[in-house]
Amino acid sequence: MNEDESKSGYKAELYTAEARRARFIRIAESRTNRIINDIRLLGNTGNKTLYNYTEEDVDKIFDIINLKLTETRTKFKTAKKDDPFTLSH
Repeated sequence: MNEDESKSGYKAELYTAEARRARFIRIAESRTNRIINDIRLLGNTGNKTLYNYTEEDVDKIFDIINLKLTETRTKFKTAKKDDPFTLSH
């Protein structure tokens, strides 16, 4: 164990602003590109010659995708702090 590593395994260099930014870019780009590819593949199922689906099927697919996108986007916004707990009115 060196001076940059505590007993808990914490490595200070992993938590610098630059390291966190680089890690975010690397992971976010990879995951975003994977999602874009998966959306493209999902679009391929829109070929009525090869697939049989209803408008209800399509609505269900895009409703859940939109819901998950909204949920995920809120994780990137600054969270409002909860009001402190109190037993009085």
